[in-house]
Amino acid sequence: MFLITKLPAAFFSGVTVIEINELVATTKIKYKWFATNPFRSTYFACLAMTAEMSTGLLAMAHIYKQSPQVSMLVQKMEAVYHKKAIGTTIFTCSNGAEFAEKIQQTKEDGSPQTIEAKSIGVDKDGNLVAEFMFTWAVKRKG
Repeated sequence: MFLITKLPAAFFSGVTVIEINELVATTKIKYKWFATNPFRSTYFACLAMTAEMSTGLLAMAHIYKQSPQVSMLVQKMEAVYHKKAIGTTIFTCSNGAEFAEKIQQTKEDGSPQTIEAKSIGVDKDGNLVAEFMFTWAVKRKG
């Protein structure tokens, strides 16, 4: 329900969450009509959205129902594409510990923090498809 109400583009593109815990988040997108491009591969924006979700889920997991409240925002994104995404692409981000540390720091002293989170996308055979680096900014509200 979260995707359709908060991230409808991800819902309609077919982005799904495979795993989430304190340290790792994994998402996937399948090559299908709604996420395709004219070159018969997954549209780059759909790949970016799926990769971003793997990083953003970790940030959200560490700020959910926290006091004081902490806001989060993507400041920067970089991507490297290694091969065409023609099947299912699975993205994994393992920066959960860094999110926890930086969010705790901003809660304690009020200083804004940035986290560089990497999401690695592979195909069903484990071949590298794309790498994304997202710079997240977190700061204490109020």
